Amino acid sequence: MARSLNKVMLIGNLTRDPEMRYTPQGTAVCTFGVATNRNWTTESGEKKEDVEFHNVVAWNKLAEICTQLLKKGRKVYVEGRLSTRSWQGTDGTQKQRTEVVISDMVILDKKEDSGDSGIDIPEPEVEPQVSPEEVSARKPAKKSGKSETAPTEVKEEKAEEPGEEDIPF
Repeated sequence: MARSLNKVMLIGNLTRDPEMRYTPQGTAVCTFGVATNRNWTTESGEKKEDVEFHNVVAWNKLAEICTQLLKKGRKVYVEGRLSTRSWQGTDGTQKQRTEVVISDMVILDKKEDSGDSGIDIPEPEVEPQVSPEEVSARKPAKKSGKSETAPTEVKEEKAEEPGEEDIPF
């Protein structure tokens, strides 16, 4: 059997605020629009731009996160699959819509300072990386009359070599 692939990756801006709904079974579903654009120059040197509008759908926990964190104008990366659904409209005509059903979403712009989102997104703190050898070489500083801002001296202790009686076999 031949393999196939249905994968979509988009980077663009939200065209509308996300809309949250729930299925009769209680499953969260969020819909929003993303616009992507491309620029090119014709053979005559004329600059052109084309904009595509994509309908995006998120389910379950991802739907709740999208509803809380996204709003119109934010730049996002979304990844998922294409899905086309059909239904009969109220006027009896057959309708069809192609959507990007996402499995991943990353916000690409910085957190807004307006604070009206209601969600505080903490900035990641970077801790210095210490090797296990450095950790074992450090001793706790002894209390002295010195100020806490004074640098503490770190002395390396030589680790004892294991003897024959320390080997379990």
